[in-house]
Amino acid sequence: MAAALQVPAFASLLLGFGPAGIGAVALAEKMFPVVPSYLVLILLGVTTVTGESDLIIALVATTVGSTIGGLWWYGLGFALGSQRIEALVERFGRYVCVSPALYQRMAGAYRRNRFWVTVAGQTVPVVRVYLSVPAGVLGLAPVNFVAATFLGSLVWNAPLLTLGYILRGSDADPASFGLQLIAGMILFELVVLLAWRLGRGRRRAQPDLPVLP
Repeated sequence: MAAALQVPAFASLLLGFGPAGIGAVALAEKMFPVVPSYLVLILLGVTTVTGESDLIIALVATTVGSTIGGLWWYGLGFALGSQRIEALVERFGRYVCVSPALYQRMAGAYRRNRFWVTVAGQTVPVVRVYLSVPAGVLGLAPVNFVAATFLGSLVWNAPLLTLGYILRGSDADPASFGLQLIAGMILFELVVLLAWRLGRGRRRAQPDLPVLP
């Protein structure tokens, strides 16, 4: 069944290096998020995990790779600083699904609870990639950032790798089932985004009530 899903040639080359290659694929996905991370992780589960020990190794490798990728974005934010990052988001953010408003919300979240915002952010598509930039801009303590990113990545990676492993050993066609799952996740994200935007629009449309004496 695993043969029904094919990974890109460069990924196949990396996977030939074992756990280090699995980590490198996760690192590449975090640094250059061309393909959704849940697709990458499900594919890794289908194609590389043949037993429980392999699952643990893949989980550790992908979590380390994701954490290093987060450090790359953290370093970018730290090196460029607030003004230059905001200018880049204003000019190029729409090409990577990061609007200036989204960036400001991510930065604002850090002012409330930096550690747990980082953990939670690693479980949200798109946000899990770029949330590290305002962390670097605002100077989140590197040790805390690494610990939070590792924990959040572990929470995100584990169920997706496990699902790929289950699909590998099932009678279901992993290619069709995986595509259906991914389509469902994308649809869910769109519904949540639409509901959130509608909610914001309604709140803005409500007139301010007069204050009674």
